[in-house]
Amino acid sequence: MPVINALTTRRVVFQYLVPVHVEVEDGLVTRVTVIDETPVRDPAVVEGDATYLAAAVIASDDGQAWPSWSFGY
Repeated sequence: MPVINALTTRRVVFQYLVPVHVEVEDGLVTRVTVIDETPVRDPAVVEGDATYLAAAVIASDDGQAWPSWSFGY
């Protein structure tokens, strides 16, 4: 008999604007620095469970290390 997990994973993807510093030399972008200490303001749900958004925002700013950075789409 298969075991069914009674706990459902809550998942939401959100976005918000953060300031960045962009350095350009001779027409080429040489460095982009994301100012990640910026508090989350006006988050927008991209996909997932929107009812989980408030808890996800709190979790994203609780001091845990972020797993990675991804730039572009």
